[in-house]
Amino acid sequence: MLIKPDRLTRGDTFGVVAPASAPPDPKNIDRAAAALEHLGFKPLLAPNVRRRHGFLAGSDRDRASDLMRMFAHRKVKAILCVRGGYGSARLLPLLDYHLIRANPKIFVGYSDITSLHCAFLTHARLVSFHGPMLNSDFVKPDLPSFTRQGFLRTLMQPSPPGSICRGYRRKTVTILRRGIASGPLVGGNLSLLCAALATPGQPPVKNSILFLEDVEEAPYRFDRMLTQLLNAGFLQLVAGIAIGVNADCKDPKAKGTREYRQTLEDVLRERLLPLKVPLVMGLPFGHVSHNATLPLGVRATLDALRGDLVITEAAVS
Repeated sequence: MLIKPDRLTRGDTFGVVAPASAPPDPKNIDRAAAALEHLGFKPLLAPNVRRRHGFLAGSDRDRASDLMRMFAHRKVKAILCVRGGYGSARLLPLLDYHLIRANPKIFVGYSDITSLHCAFLTHARLVSFHGPMLNSDFVKPDLPSFTRQGFLRTLMQPSPPGSICRGYRRKTVTILRRGIASGPLVGGNLSLLCAALATPGQPPVKNSILFLEDVEEAPYRFDRMLTQLLNAGFLQLVAGIAIGVNADCKDPKAKGTREYRQTLEDVLRERLLPLKVPLVMGLPFGHVSHNATLPLGVRATLDALRGDLVITEAAVS
């Protein structure tokens, strides 16, 4: 049975963790704490959050220990990741999913954090949140109100958050195949979903609304990853596919060559239209400033007539 964490209220304590890479600027840890205070919450930095080990934010045991400490901490109401990068999947064998299930907390992050979202849903049946992080979002002075308001609305209200496009004014949304589909919301970063295939962290996607996004991937690499999911029979199970704004996913060699090059939209149409499910691309989530908060596991409707993704179930209790 799906477990929903308690809703967030002003003054609650946020545990700050770095499950993957460290921020490029160590001072951003302090800026992250200040950003949470500005939002009206109390930051609690994990003991190892300032550590570095190569391209990781400390050893695997350090990072896993921080994560488990925050789930077990009685005063911590929510856990927010500093950033993604790389390394979350290395923690999966070190986590205590029984403890996580017994102490459900709001957990937020995206990009490499997809590995943890998939594991929490699969092993603990915990609703977690693909959403803005500290280093990439909240420390920025120009964070759009769209991102901040969607974050707070989804985490603080025990009612369905509704349309993720509420207040979104940019013209990025394109309907690739019309229709309407509903199901539990599952997904995240495309590269990490591919990495989860055939592992214990592979998420359940049958009859789901799958959401996908990535960054700095040329169209042919997108094709390769979608082909992997197709060859595994993964994509054939879903009821609809919501695609985010894929930042910097253009072919850098497309100009100045006589060789034919496909755009990302070409690839998405070629690989996904044969599935004959509703498809929408350019929705406001991913490695972009306008980053909606998406709760994994709850029911959603992909409206590929209007070009919208609507969360139809409360994500917090």
